[in-house]
Amino acid sequence: MANGMQYRDWYFRGWRSRYGFCRSRNSDPNKPPILLIHGFGAAIDHWRSNIPALAENHTVYAIDLLGFGGSEKPPTRYSIHLWVEQVFQFWQKFINVPMVIIGNSIGSLVAAIAASHHPEIASGVVVISLPDIDAFNDMVPKALQPIERTVKAIVSAFLVKPLFHLVRQPFAIRLVLKGIVYCDRRRVDDQLVEIIAKPARDRQAAEAFLRLNRSINQPNYSPSLTQALSQLQVPLLILWGSCDRLIPPSEGKRLVKYAPNATLMYLEGLGHCAHDDHPERVNHEILTWLA
Repeated sequence: MANGMQYRDWYFRGWRSRYGFCRSRNSDPNKPPILLIHGFGAAIDHWRSNIPALAENHTVYAIDLLGFGGSEKPPTRYSIHLWVEQVFQFWQKFINVPMVIIGNSIGSLVAAIAASHHPEIASGVVVISLPDIDAFNDMVPKALQPIERTVKAIVSAFLVKPLFHLVRQPFAIRLVLKGIVYCDRRRVDDQLVEIIAKPARDRQAAEAFLRLNRSINQPNYSPSLTQALSQLQVPLLILWGSCDRLIPPSEGKRLVKYAPNATLMYLEGLGHCAHDDHPERVNHEILTWLA
């Protein structure tokens, strides 16, 4: 990938984990390093058009969360807790100075929780379309939640793997990206489709997808986002595509109230993956905020 990234593997809890790094072109010790965390089903190269701009003045790191991208896909119990620990151990091993964490979708949830639970690792956080798992769960009345979990468990047991083999096909990926995720359909090119399709062809991918699906429906899948935001000690930039079809943009107005040092910015005409939908716009907003 022509973005200046160098790719390496390291081991987290004995599992192989993929990461990349790109040294700053203009070395400035006063500029914090940046860590990029992708969203569900994505990988390091989903930041393909952000890394060069961010690496002008910052050393940029990116990781594939366990179960995604080039990282191993073990049959384990996945959770935000697991990925937060992966981020923390990565920081301890490779960075070890306060960094700016930038995440998209589930990666933004990992970024916010990690910075709140381990305040020493972060000097700032940028989240793009931040999901609140508790808010989604609260949409179901408490009396119906046990029934909902039972139904989801049945669906997971019998349908998730067959569905995975369908949705990992390039034509299905392209259809979903163009129809739901992206506003600028021209951004959905062969390179993007392969970024998502390639990890899904891994031998362990179907089982990992099943485990991911089961885990996300568990009540302790994620710590409280609102509590984490209220305890966040560093500046927070919340970016949200105004045309996000996966998470209502109105969530931004609700969540920004919990963070004491947060800025909310809506990006007109952009979707759920705003950083790749219109990278120039998002790069500009992030770099302006960092400055």
